[in-house]
This record gives sequence, C-alpha cells and structure tokens, in this order.
Amino acid sequence: MGKVTGFMEYERLEEGYAPVAVRLKNYKEFVIGLNAEQAKQQGARCMDCGTPFCNSGCPVNNIIPDFNDLVYRNSEADWKSAIAVLHSTNNFPEFTGRICPAPCEAACTLNVNDDAVGIKSIEHAIIDRAWAEGWVTPRPPKVKTGKTVAVVGSGPAGLAAAQQLARAGHSVTVFEKNDRVGGLLRYGIPDFKMEKTHIDRRVAQMEAEGVVFRTGVMVSHLPEGSKVTNWAKDVVSAGELMEQFDAVLLAGGAEQSRDLPVPGRDLAGVHFAMEFLPQQNKINAGDKLKNQLRADDKHVIVIGGGDTGSDCVGTSNRHGAKSVTQFELLPQPPEVEDRPLTWPYWPIKLRTSSSHEEGCDREFAIATKEFIGEKGKVTGVKTVRVQWVGGKMVEVEGSEQVLKADLVLLAMGFVSPVASVVEAFGVTKDARGNAKATTEFNGGYRTNVSKVFTAGDMRRGQSLVVWAIREGRQAARAVDEFLMGDSELPR
Repeated sequence: MGKVTGFMEYERLEEGYAPVAVRLKNYKEFVIGLNAEQAKQQGARCMDCGTPFCNSGCPVNNIIPDFNDLVYRNSEADWKSAIAVLHSTNNFPEFTGRICPAPCEAACTLNVNDDAVGIKSIEHAIIDRAWAEGWVTPRPPKVKTGKTVAVVGSGPAGLAAAQQLARAGHSVTVFEKNDRVGGLLRYGIPDFKMEKTHIDRRVAQMEAEGVVFRTGVMVSHLPEGSKVTNWAKDVVSAGELMEQFDAVLLAGGAEQSRDLPVPGRDLAGVHFAMEFLPQQNKINAGDKLKNQLRADDKHVIVIGGGDTGSDCVGTSNRHGAKSVTQFELLPQPPEVEDRPLTWPYWPIKLRTSSSHEEGCDREFAIATKEFIGEKGKVTGVKTVRVQWVGGKMVEVEGSEQVLKADLVLLAMGFVSPVASVVEAFGVTKDARGNAKATTEFNGGYRTNVSKVFTAGDMRRGQSLVVWAIREGRQAARAVDEFLMGDSELPR
C-alpha cells in the first residue's frame, strides 16, 4: 500500500474531454487521459483493502490493488511491472480502459460513502504508456504442440482465446466474416470511443505470435460455392473445419437485433442501429459506400437507452442532425444511487454519456405505438407515456403524442448470435438461442458436439467486452486441456 492516508488526502480525478465543438468535427478519440503524476495520485487513493471487492467486481478479476500501488510508486520499473500485472488477467486493457463501464469502480470500498478510485483511468494510463514505451511485444511460444484450433469470430472473445491458445503453442486460425478483424469492436463501437488502430496493433502482435487471420469468410452449413452474404466473400462449411482442425471455438457476437413490430415498421427511414453504426466505421476506415445512411439535417429518434443508443446519438450529432431524441421505456433512475444498499453491486442510476452531453433530448417512461409516414417514408413516431404498476407496464391515458422524425434508429439490444453458425455445427441452443455450454471448471465451454467449444456472446448472449475477454480466456484453457490433457493457461 503506497500511501496509507491517500484516500483521505486526495479526491477522485476524472479524465478530461476535448470541447464539444472540437470533437464533433471528427471521429477521433477525445478523452484526455491521466498523466503519470495524476495516475500516481489516483493510485494513492487505493486503500489496499483486506478483501478487494474491486477484484471480484471485475469480470476478468484484474489484480487492481497491485497495479494501483505500482503506479503510485511511479518508477519506470514499477510501470513495467504494472503492465505485467494488468496483462496477467486481461489481454486487451486498451479496449477495456476505453469502453468498459467499470464495474470494478462500483465495487470499490471507497464507493460506499465516497467517490471510487479511478481504476479505469489508471488502467488506461498503464496500457497507453506501455504501447508508447514499446513494452508490449509479441510473445511467441517456445514450443509448438502440433495441434490446430479454429476460432470462429474475431471479437474480444475470439481474439482473447486465439492469443492464449497461440501462446500455449497451438496453431490457431481465426475466421471472420467481415472484411476486417475485430467483430463488434470494429463495426459496433464508434471510432470516437475507440479508434481501430488499437485493434490493428493487437492483430499485428498476434500474427507475430503465429495466429492466422482469414477475413471475409463466413462459416456456415452452406455447401462450397453457394451464394454468400454481402459482407463475406467466401464460405467455409462447418464440416470442413471439423475435418481440418483438432478443436473449434465458436466466439461470434450477439448480432440479431431486437426488433419493434409496431405499425409502420416497414417505412423507409426506420433502421436498426447496426445498419447505421457500421457504415460510418467503414467510411472512417477509407471505404466508399453508396447511399450511406446518414442523419444530416434530420430529426433523429433513437429507441433504446443503452450504450448502443448512446453511440447512435454521438454519431448522429457528428453527422449534423437537426435534433436527436433518445427513448427509454423505463422510468428515469435516480441521479445518485443508494450506495449502502447497492454496494458492491452494479447500481441502477442515471448515467449521462459524453454523447448525451454533446446534444440530446432524453425521454424516459415512453413507449412507441406506431411509426407515422408519408409516401412510404417515416415522418413521425406516435408515442405514449407509461408507468409501472405492480411490476406491469401501464399506459397513461391521454398521454399520446406524435414526435417528428426523419430517421428512427432501433437500439434495443440484441437477442442472440447468428443462428446459422450454431446450427451448422449441430450445437444445441439454450432457451434464448445461444450456443449451450456451461462454465464448469472441468469440461467448461464445451458444447454437445465433440471438440466444439463456445464462448462470449455466442454462449452468454449480449454482454460487455470485458466479459467476452474473460470467457475467451477461460475457453482457451478448456480447449488446451481438451487437446493436451492439462493446461498451464490461467483461468
């Protein structure tokens, strides 16, 4: 513990943002991270609790008190040790340091009656310095096992599993249906939240460690030569992978968007968020798209109050939308949670994102009744206020209204992974349409099909990047045990 009284002497220091007027002009990251001295001060606030609830609140179980203490000590050797500690549990802290909601901070003991330690900002500072100083280098295996593994999906779960398995000495090939590696990290998260150079650096590192990436390849039950979708240029059958590889890990994302089947749903101008967001990411990457879906000078309504909806808000503002309104079905939560009641668990409270701060009207306890249109195009959304009585949603009589809308984006979450991939391997699905597998210590992440494993959104459904990394790491150990009889990979 670096400074015994640090939590009493120093206040929480937040990362900074570039001014709204500046950041709306581009799609670059705008968070101003902590410098070494600021990170040291934040590290000093850590109480080094006897029971570090932050560690259990973190899905990858980051060893948070240790790297907080190392950053507080602040020598170059200590910072090198800090990135070693961080990498021991998390393959990609540059992802989580930017886009994780930080459940570790909700679990911080200081959060009972004070502001939590800025754990996420410290993690961000550690990994950014590590890349800048050249401390992140390839770690190829000393010995190859001769075993081969196919990983289907190159999101955070697939990438984490592939890196762990390659370092264990296996020959790993990652199959990705899109034209670039990253899955929903690449095409679901706006560049202003996480620039894609962070993915590219990791891909280069993993290729140096022996991982092979095959992009533009859809894994399905379609026979070779069949017509493939517009986002894949090739197809590989499940049978081919089963013949060519000693183990297969299904690690795709939950990409089936939740729909809103109300009158007028077929009107032009009503789209899923995942039709809207990936297009801008492709443009940012230098691609040319015909008829890009844009919000310029439009009244935009985003239906869904979560992170995907917030991403639609930020992207619409950068397009130059005339107005942006975001709907949330649930009532507005309190601005400050009842900490003694909710700690150390993730609390329900009002969360205002940087995108909201850039310009957005937020409507709570509101439901969509109908999409209104003229000449086949959406012109408005008919809504009604709702209240919750006895756990049931009840419409408020006389509260119907029509809000102007030129573009409606559905961002109500995702229901399941791509069914064709799961079905191609004959994997049993759970009640929610996910690939069915447990997380038991022995035999975990294994499906009903011999040598086929699953992890991440493909197994657990829509979740956080940090959960995907955890599952990828754990599944890698399970695959390694299956192939070798034992494993030294961490779980």
